Amino acid sequence: MTNTILGARTRRLLAIALVSALPLGCATVAEQRKLEYELNKMRAGSSLAEQGKRIAELSTELDSLRAEMAELRGRIEIAEHGAQQAADDARAARQASATAPAPDPTAPAPPEEGPASEELALYREAYDAWRTNDHASCVDRFGRFLQAFPSSKYADDAAFWLADCHYRQGDLKTSVLRFDEVATRYPDSDKAAEALFRQGEALLQMGPQFSKAAQKAFQRVIDNYPTHKRAADARERLAIIGG
Repeated sequence: MTNTILGARTRRLLAIALVSALPLGCATVAEQRKLEYELNKMRAGSSLAEQGKRIAELSTELDSLRAEMAELRGRIEIAEHGAQQAADDARAARQASATAPAPDPTAPAPPEEGPASEELALYREAYDAWRTNDHASCVDRFGRFLQAFPSSKYADDAAFWLADCHYRQGDLKTSVLRFDEVATRYPDSDKAAEALFRQGEALLQMGPQFSKAAQKAFQRVIDNYPTHKRAADARERLAIIGG
């Protein structure tokens, strides 16, 4: 009887592992099939010790996939921000040249500006700390960025990555609060639904006593962002944990 219960629990943990891997968009078809093969193999019957060992290995693989996906997201964001900044600067220059009076040849030349604004430079420094897993610096730099530029167009992204820094640091309780802050302060941000979903995942990792809170976080994704890709993921999580 005990082996049957443990076997069912093992299969359920692996099902959660499989569901966790699929939404990331980073796992290849081969990797997904590999995980499915492992699940079917365990269903066919292996010892509890072997099951536990393979679950740990699968968990490590999934963590690696999540880290790769998060790094790719960060690189894309910086590239997009840089392109947008260049477009904004070009537009402003065209408008200024169309309305500006003829230059005074006796006036001193304006000071030369660097390749990036202080705002973007500080954001990049914070992201570099995240990318190199310097968690303490990551938290500090994103925190300083939000204090210095609270109205920045990068503020919602910075708040999200700050929450992720706490999560990667193992400070799940603070990450839950920070992810909630992203959704509350920036409800129209493209990071809001992702933040709520990540909040639910962090709550699940904190233990079964937080499962109800996790269900509420997943339900908020569905209710507030029904067309977002994470809404489907949230429904899957609720189905697995019995929401």
